[in-house]
Amino acid sequence: MTHYTIIPEEYYWENEAVQQQYQEIEVSGILMQVRMEEGNKATIIRLLRCGLDDYLNPAFAPGQQIMFLPMLIK
Repeated sequence: MTHYTIIPEEYYWENEAVQQQYQEIEVSGILMQVRMEEGNKATIIRLLRCGLDDYLNPAFAPGQQIMFLPMLIK
């Protein structure tokens, strides 16, 4: 991808550090991008893979907080 701009490169890529703190998790069969919070909480940023009805579910709306318990898979 080529991007032509007069904006200095430092300003264009300054949000890259913010993007790196997001993680992808799957909850109830829905793959979503979340920002990790303290205390096993996460804030939903966006839905990545889900059914069309899931976009209308207020529990999975961007900005909602979800709680989860991390598990180790053997």
